[in-house]
Amino acid sequence: MSVGRAGRAGKPEHEGAARWVPSQPTVASLKAAVQQCRGCELYHDTTQAVMGEGPEGARLMLLGEQPGDREDREGLPFVGPAGRLLDEALAAAGLDDVPAYRTNVVKHFRHERGAGKRIHKSPSRWHVAACEPWLLGELEAVRPTGVLVLGATAGQAVLGPSFRVGASRGTRMDWPRDRFGLAEPPTWLVATTHPSAVLRSRQRDADFAALVADLAVVRDLLR
Repeated sequence: MSVGRAGRAGKPEHEGAARWVPSQPTVASLKAAVQQCRGCELYHDTTQAVMGEGPEGARLMLLGEQPGDREDREGLPFVGPAGRLLDEALAAAGLDDVPAYRTNVVKHFRHERGAGKRIHKSPSRWHVAACEPWLLGELEAVRPTGVLVLGATAGQAVLGPSFRVGASRGTRMDWPRDRFGLAEPPTWLVATTHPSAVLRSRQRDADFAALVADLAVVRDLLR
């Protein structure tokens, strides 16, 4: 199957990432292998793939949408403005000292160009599906107890297209054990808004406080 060609009804065809994912993944082997991924067309116009960062055995996984412009340039997740705000929220919730693995459901930066800069463009569900084998590899390598889902794209990747942040945020939910077939799946997940949404908000203080309140639920679950 050719990557990036139009399929039926104009839908892009994707080979998917499966054949690039190590059969017995570790954090180190995933990071080394991801740069060779040609599972969708997004690799064409990015600096690099951005694999997750954090220790194997971390009890908590933070799961966002995709790398942004700075993440793409530096090769690390959550190092841009949204990542800094997330760090502030984690500290305010008492989670800054908790070892966590940080990653995104899509590993390449989808964007469009305008006014001399690269502008974020949300990944399609086809990109999320093509990249899913990398996330499964990370879940197998890290084996977190719980997952903090940041935003609608990440939530729909885990829970399906009916997921809505507003209806589910800040509550403990069981991990969908039958969805991915993991040998040792997480026990629970908590959803919240993506920190980039807080940055764009006109009521930033209130939305930041709501994010911290959701993170406090995670703190209590990890005790």
